[in-house]
Amino acid sequence: MTMTETTATKTPAPAASSSPAADGTVPGAASAVHGLSAAGLLRSEWIKLRSVRSTAWSYALLVLVSLALAAVMSSTLDLQGADASMIPAADQATFIAQTATFGVFFGQLIVAVLGALTISGEYSTGMIRSTLTAVPRRLPALAAKAAVLFVTTFVVGLAANLGSYLVASLVLSRQGLGVSFADPAVFLPVLGGALYLALIAVFALGIGTIVRSGAGGIAVVLGIVLLLPMVFQVIAAPWAAAVLPYLVSNAGINMFGLMSFSPVPIEWWVNLLVLLGWLAVSLVGAAVVLKRRDA
Repeated sequence: MTMTETTATKTPAPAASSSPAADGTVPGAASAVHGLSAAGLLRSEWIKLRSVRSTAWSYALLVLVSLALAAVMSSTLDLQGADASMIPAADQATFIAQTATFGVFFGQLIVAVLGALTISGEYSTGMIRSTLTAVPRRLPALAAKAAVLFVTTFVVGLAANLGSYLVASLVLSRQGLGVSFADPAVFLPVLGGALYLALIAVFALGIGTIVRSGAGGIAVVLGIVLLLPMVFQVIAAPWAAAVLPYLVSNAGINMFGLMSFSPVPIEWWVNLLVLLGWLAVSLVGAAVVLKRRDA
């Protein structure tokens, strides 16, 4: 009897193609992309932000400048022999709040530079390709960058303003001036100053995304924040004076009461809306450019 041996042949499954599909994505990568959670994106952007030396230097400089200016302003106050107890409590609170937030005027330039460098640095090093490969939809990456930068800048700005308040209170107490931090006239400007710093950093992030150059982004941001108000101040025309309070830096500074650029008082929430409008223009422009341009 002859036995016939048969061999079962297994046909190997076709390997997944690694070539890009028509929509530009890699087959098989969709599951990885969809598995990337919002927390993972935020964690990734936080690692990138804190691993860059310019971040630590910028925030350290922000705190140092705030404390130094608070010390200088409070130590140079001269009551000219007047009794501090005769000064109304509201005026004392206003002066201490302005002293505690005076560093924001210079701090806005520091965080503006940092915001522009946060994204332009990735373009200069080529890291942006890895970022967009991990997040092909792109906009979640921009949103994560903005969220991490906003929260970090707000926390550091709040710490700087709180430290400035403590310095000002310590120095001014020698002259009999002192206001509790619980006074709304003090803690609201302190919070408002930190909020403005966080918003201007994200505004600069949007500009940096549009320009995609470190030097160019810094030049544009500082031009809008610093030079544009100077230009409108020297224009002797009624329309220039009317526009001046609605520039991004002037609206931000007006928001927490450091100084006023309008003969008619503007409510803080109006200034906040103006600032958010500038921020929206920056981020919408950044989103459009990020979606349409290649890395």
